[in-house]
Amino acid sequence: MESIGKDCKELKQLYEACFNSWYSDKFLRNESGDISECDPLFQEYQKCLKSAMKKNNVPLWELNGGMLRNPEKKQSDSPA
Repeated sequence: MESIGKDCKELKQLYEACFNSWYSDKFLRNESGDISECDPLFQEYQKCLKSAMKKNNVPLWELNGGMLRNPEKKQSDSPA
């Protein structure tokens, strides 16, 4: 899946590579690997995504398929 921000593509690939390595080399083998080794990459990728969302005026609720309440809708608009 492509990243929402084209500028974030490389960061996404780096984070996914780190996560996949941890998952296959540590987690699936029940080794005591710590996912936090990927945290710096995740933080940079997340920062890039937030910037891309702001730049493209994409609200968070829209990315979640509308599962979160739209803050612009009135409370009475939501289903009971």
